[in-house]
Amino acid sequence: MSRILDQRILLLVISFSASVQSTKVLSEWKKCGDPECEKAVSRVQATTDYLGPDCRYLNFKTGEEIMVYSKLSRENENLWTGSKGKDFGYFPRDAVKVEEVFIGEEVEVLTKETDFLCLHEDKYAFE
Repeated sequence: MSRILDQRILLLVISFSASVQSTKVLSEWKKCGDPECEKAVSRVQATTDYLGPDCRYLNFKTGEEIMVYSKLSRENENLWTGSKGKDFGYFPRDAVKVEEVFIGEEVEVLTKETDFLCLHEDKYAFE
């Protein structure tokens, strides 16, 4: 019985550590096409394969098209946010090339905690 309890505690600690990592704020600010970040800013094409470090990141292969909705700014300008089909997440801007720009002037807004949660099957994962 004690061994089962020890295993459950270990799993709880591992789960908590993973959730803390997956909610880490990557930037306080982001640039979007509108104040709600609902409009696509641009369409890009992947120039390399990319596999992100956790579930907040968008994985893709060379040649795939991605719709960009926001770009982190100020302290972390290398990460953009976009979608490919039903998948959504962060990716490095140097892994893509811009194909078409939809919004000429971007708006800088504060990020929210929910910007950095993992999205699984159309639902946010709260742990």
